[in-house]
Amino acid sequence: MELDFERCYRAVDSRDLRFDGRFYTGVTSTGIYCRPSCPAMTPRRRNVRFFPSAAAAQASGLRACRRCRPDAAPGSPEWDVRADLVGRAMRLIADGVVDREGVTGLARRLGYTERHLNRMLTAQMGAGPLALARAQRAQTARILIETTGLGLAEIAFAAGFGSLRQFNDTIQAVYAATPSQLRAAARTTPAPAGTGTLALRLAYRPPLHAGALLDFLGRRALPGVEEVTGGTYRRGLRLPHGDAEVALTPGPGHVAATLHLTDLRDLAPAVARCRRLLDLDADPEAVDSTLAADPALAAAVAAEPGVRVPGAADGFELAVRAVVGQQVSVAGAQRVLARLLAAARGPHEQPHAQHEPEPHAGPHEPQPHGSGERPDAPHRLRPFLTAEELLALPDDAYGMPAARRETLRGLAALVAEGELDLAPGADRAAGTARLLAVPGIGAWTAGYIAQRALGDPDVFLPTDVAVRRAAGRLGLPTDPGALAAHAAAWRPWRSYAVIRLWRQA
Repeated sequence: MELDFERCYRAVDSRDLRFDGRFYTGVTSTGIYCRPSCPAMTPRRRNVRFFPSAAAAQASGLRACRRCRPDAAPGSPEWDVRADLVGRAMRLIADGVVDREGVTGLARRLGYTERHLNRMLTAQMGAGPLALARAQRAQTARILIETTGLGLAEIAFAAGFGSLRQFNDTIQAVYAATPSQLRAAARTTPAPAGTGTLALRLAYRPPLHAGALLDFLGRRALPGVEEVTGGTYRRGLRLPHGDAEVALTPGPGHVAATLHLTDLRDLAPAVARCRRLLDLDADPEAVDSTLAADPALAAAVAAEPGVRVPGAADGFELAVRAVVGQQVSVAGAQRVLARLLAAARGPHEQPHAQHEPEPHAGPHEPQPHGSGERPDAPHRLRPFLTAEELLALPDDAYGMPAARRETLRGLAALVAEGELDLAPGADRAAGTARLLAVPGIGAWTAGYIAQRALGDPDVFLPTDVAVRRAAGRLGLPTDPGALAAHAAAWRPWRSYAVIRLWRQA
């Protein structure tokens, strides 16, 4: 990926936070690499090189700056927009696919040869998949070293390293310190070994409208699976090596995350899914500047900067909830979801009905302002049903018309058989086309799933009732065709426009 030297140098000279994660600054005179916003003195031009990834900087023999910690910078917003091979590969690497399945598994998921994949990533990112995964392993290891009391051999395994020697060599090369030295320098007291509980900070590019995120998630919270309480969102997660629970509390400059993991090897995918859930790698200034250029949206953007598109921790869960909510009342949809969970887990875990949005009528139909909290909710939150669990349920567990029940079963069968990918690195166009081929899934439902589960930032829903109502209030066309034509000016951020219109409604 070509980086314009002058533009990058100006960003470094101004210590512009917006460029953190977009590129990395290598300083040849000191042998370190930094984020653009590093508070250190601006290096001389002749001593500077710019890299598209931390892995590329590490491959050039540079170590991470101890002051600005470039490895903890927000991810590049480019991967939110790009749906090509490199974008999909970067999302899958962040989810830990290389550590679990190797480069062969990554290439198989993407449908390309390992050679072609390596060539494309090296050309765009300055490093191949192994080097990119190595950089991520180093960051995972550093978190575990500094926040847990685990033995270093355990950390090496949990972070994905193949041997203790590889672990020690990588940490020394990336941080110019041994694992023991990193632990001694940590400011916090490590948690007791074996607890599986980690506390860390997830950085983002400001501004972040935390209230909009928590409101969206809280109104849709499914008891037993998720809840919003006192400014914190909690939910159960299904990760590659076991179930987990996460608590996310947005704050200035970062989101405080507390993870309860069954297996510490799941740290990297847990972090990646939390970041996608809260859209933390977005570039809000780029989004807002595009939307604010439309006079109809300018006031809303000025009043609420940094509105994000809430993602999904589980693509299959999001798809089920979208289908269940079709053409039924909010309370009815909630009862159906509760019934499905109770049938799979037993009546003692049956969640109480809440205000679940009715997707067919627009998920931002005005709802009572609840926190999503249920006083008698169990402390432990569990993940949603798997496709296999849904398929195993008898007919009477669904509590819905036969046609919609078969739509859910058809959806679950495709996911269970691997014919429909709703994971982070899925091909968005192919996934949407496959959804539309499922009887009972139309353009609105497929678009809503693409927006939240597949992370497509440019989905517009012109037939949505709430979108059209808000458009009318703002003086925009309410006819779906005319509204879609007007929304073309909001590309590539039409998903963000939908969220803002739902808030207006």
